[in-house]
Amino acid sequence: MNNNINKTEVFNIASELLDQNAIYRKDKVAIYWGNKKVTYGELLENVNKFANILAELNISPRERVVIHLPDSPMFFYAFLGSIKYGAWPVPVNTMLNVEDYEYLLTDSEARVLVTERDSKAAKAKVNHLCYKLYADDFLPYYLQKASSEANTYPSKKEDIAFWLYSSGSTGKPKGVPHRHIDMAFSADHYAASILNLTQNDICFSVSKLFFAYGLGNGLAFPLRHGASVVLLSQPPSPDNVIETVKTYKPTVFFGVPTQYNSVLKKLGGTKENPFESVRICTSAGEALPPEIFKKWKDKTGLEILDGIGSTEAFHIFISNRAGDVKPGFSGRVVPGYEAKVIDEDGNEVPDGEAGHLVIRGESVTRGYWNRPKDNQEKFLEGGWFKTGDMYSVIDGYFVYQGRGDDMLKVGGIWVSPVEIENVLVQHPAVNEAAVVGHEVEGLVKTFGYISLNEDFRDRSEKDSLTTEILQFVSERLPKYKWLRDVYVVEELPKTATGKIQRFKLRK
Repeated sequence: MNNNINKTEVFNIASELLDQNAIYRKDKVAIYWGNKKVTYGELLENVNKFANILAELNISPRERVVIHLPDSPMFFYAFLGSIKYGAWPVPVNTMLNVEDYEYLLTDSEARVLVTERDSKAAKAKVNHLCYKLYADDFLPYYLQKASSEANTYPSKKEDIAFWLYSSGSTGKPKGVPHRHIDMAFSADHYAASILNLTQNDICFSVSKLFFAYGLGNGLAFPLRHGASVVLLSQPPSPDNVIETVKTYKPTVFFGVPTQYNSVLKKLGGTKENPFESVRICTSAGEALPPEIFKKWKDKTGLEILDGIGSTEAFHIFISNRAGDVKPGFSGRVVPGYEAKVIDEDGNEVPDGEAGHLVIRGESVTRGYWNRPKDNQEKFLEGGWFKTGDMYSVIDGYFVYQGRGDDMLKVGGIWVSPVEIENVLVQHPAVNEAAVVGHEVEGLVKTFGYISLNEDFRDRSEKDSLTTEILQFVSERLPKYKWLRDVYVVEELPKTATGKIQRFKLRK
């Protein structure tokens, strides 16, 4: 495929991902979904049909089409069909409440909602919404009747193609518009340079398509490189994930730390390794604890390429590489991107010192939708984006220190919660851990919150267990990083992407 893009020529990412594949790989399976297969030829036809449905409804280019669907071929038809037509698709989290959908529909001023009849999104009431298209009712009928040929909207690479919403780990989700070039850029740099993705690969992502990470993993990357993708509509429970891997034998597995951890626990002490078909594993969404990396490699023989991405950058911009993995590090900058760590005054900090991570690259959004204050704070001069993450750099390798508002200053010294959490999860009783600061007599002290592994949940002497864990930490860290106390909770609060919401624990 021709990745040399002229700035002045028409560039519609839907056509870029589909047209050449439909010519040269017409009968190749693009999507595996349950017992169904969709070829590249069928995919293009159905994308065209969805575009024609929008034309029939008199939707105008640039109007928003909110997509609330499980991972399925219909998601592909609605997302790419909207882009091809010139409308702006907006995938949204499928695990929210009615009030959340009313906010998202209102904020995006959506004219069309694609969902299922009994979904919570379908119950949302907003004035400007014109159409609800039900994927499990009349939408398949309309698709069947629509023409399988459609014109491509003559967009340019700099034009907006779609929106995503930030995960809302620190407040209300923000609309993140992305341009036509953003998907292609990420696929041509991260997927090609780091993953060496080719048409021979089969991709499987536990992160869903409505997340930026999942949208790259499951749609942009395989289509850009003529590969195939496996879609799982159900929640990615350890059983579902293992069964899917056994059935479809993917070669590239995209996970998140909590998922790797839960799959490891499910496999337990068995000799079974269902991941023998997989050649490469990736992780994002939250820093991967070294302990999980080690256990996964011991169990499957596979390294996990941990990295950091964001909704604003569309996908991963710093990553470990095959054969060059440093457990506990996010890795090095992905080709095509720049990154540096700065202090409060915008100066680059010396090696080893913590500071604010800023990045720039072609796939980074130009700003949030209708958020001038946030844009002023996050988008800096020279095209730099302030990620909100605290990092340090050692010899070109980036080390995650926590979210900017998660860092703790204890006794005048910056302390990374992540470092203490990585020690906590090494204890056999600890399933997951989060560390936050609470004021004690006017001074910030560190406190741990943990959930327990199954074998320890019924242990009656919880006090002796927490004492044991506090001792465990104190033997492995300098005194100023010791915990004041540890609290056992059923489950840690998280965003839908699996990021721990420490701000809730601080309350």
